[in-house]
Amino acid sequence: MGLLSEIQNRFRSSGFWLIGAFLIIYFAFHAINGDRGLLKYLYLQQEIADAKVVAQEYNLQKTKLEKKVRHLSNSSLDLDLLDERARVVLNMVNSDEFIILDEPAN
Repeated sequence: MGLLSEIQNRFRSSGFWLIGAFLIIYFAFHAINGDRGLLKYLYLQQEIADAKVVAQEYNLQKTKLEKKVRHLSNSSLDLDLLDERARVVLNMVNSDEFIILDEPAN
């Protein structure tokens, strides 16, 4: 009986260690690869940085368009810009002008 109880004691103590090691490995794996893990955090940080760059580009584009609109207002009318917009919208040119068409970028 002494041998059987010794085996049971060792199994119990090693079982706790195995379960503990398994739990540590399980939680470590999910802390790195899980839905809220380290890799997902780094991925989302990169997505945020990319979104900030895109937002900055759109703000620059918005500023340029606001400047154009400001030049077309009644208080400060830019005749060159008005002429350019009229030609684009009406699709017309003078008879002594050349048209150079750009190919659309694909």
